Amino acid sequence: MAGHQEDASAGGDRRGTSDGLPWSQADALVVVTASVLDAVGYLLIAAVGGGATVPGFLLALVSGLPLLLRRTRPLAMIAGVLPLQAACNLVEPVGIHFGAVLTVALYTVARHCRIGATAAVAVLTSVLTVATQSHFRRPGWDAVLAAPLSSLLVVGAGLVFARWQREVAANRRLLADRAVAEERRRIARELHDIVAHHITTMQLMAGGARANLADPEVVRDALVTLEASGRLALREMRQLLDVLRAGDEPDASPSAPQPGADDLGRLVDDSCRAGLPTELTVHGTPHPLPPTLGLTVFRIVQEALTNARKYAGPARARVVLTYRQDVVVVSVRDDGAGGAAVGGSGEGGGHGLIGMRERVALHGGTLSTGPHPDGGFAVLAELPLTPDETAEAAVQHGEVFV
Repeated sequence: MAGHQEDASAGGDRRGTSDGLPWSQADALVVVTASVLDAVGYLLIAAVGGGATVPGFLLALVSGLPLLLRRTRPLAMIAGVLPLQAACNLVEPVGIHFGAVLTVALYTVARHCRIGATAAVAVLTSVLTVATQSHFRRPGWDAVLAAPLSSLLVVGAGLVFARWQREVAANRRLLADRAVAEERRRIARELHDIVAHHITTMQLMAGGARANLADPEVVRDALVTLEASGRLALREMRQLLDVLRAGDEPDASPSAPQPGADDLGRLVDDSCRAGLPTELTVHGTPHPLPPTLGLTVFRIVQEALTNARKYAGPARARVVLTYRQDVVVVSVRDDGAGGAAVGGSGEGGGHGLIGMRERVALHGGTLSTGPHPDGGFAVLAELPLTPDETAEAAVQHGEVFV
């Protein structure tokens, strides 16, 4: 792994840049800190050796400027640092040293470049440092050993940290994939409970209609076919979902009816009793939702309130459910100070947020999560709803009789 690091000079790590600049505020802070340290060190060492010069001080001060490119062009950065450091060593005999700018530059190369390029840069840095600090005269053993050992320590630290960072990223991806798989299994179980219930109902209704019809043979045959189709669909769906549920522990008790949007009031009451004052607001005309969609609304609110209780600290939360003709919008926002903790686990977010995205994607909706401009953390999901789904949900809830 250590021999296959990404060469950031070819367009690697660009995180932290903003406003179209190839560097970030953190990069600028590193440049200022390293340059000031080298400049102060130059003044102290030169004062002991007989006095500093203005050119030497200026070279020490500006030698850190190439560090602005350390995230995007590490090889170009080290190519700019080495001549400035060499010129500073030649202007004034300041003795043996390995400054902050050179340390940061070499560490960055070890972090972001391939092992071959890192080794070449380390050798070049050692040779150039020894040669210029001795003014191209025969150096002593202390000078011969100091620069290579310093380079070796810095490069070693960079390689170790880069390896650790790759392992952390791999573990994070593994945990995210595992969370997605677990959430999909959970969704499969819930879909099974919902769809199986309605298919069973369809089967029983068809059988009852067949038993009570006078004798219209065509209708009878159609109902027989409907009953057989429902039974076959139920059996095949169970076989398919049993594959997804393989390895799950059997349920210890019969499963309760799956919750939906009508159960949000219970969630809000539970949240208030748990110490998070929560308000529920409903906009538009409430109408029945398909069971899977209602369950998705319930789970989004449940997970968002759970996160708020964990991370928001002393806060209040507000749940807003909006019914529109072709979309259902659910919004959960708290006014606490834990927004960064909730959403700060990288691009995928935490496992709860991954589960939300899986559920929303299942319905072809959109989900946005993150700190709110006015403070706190906000979750906003838009779930599309077709007229056919609305009519079917109304029939299932007994509001329309056919």
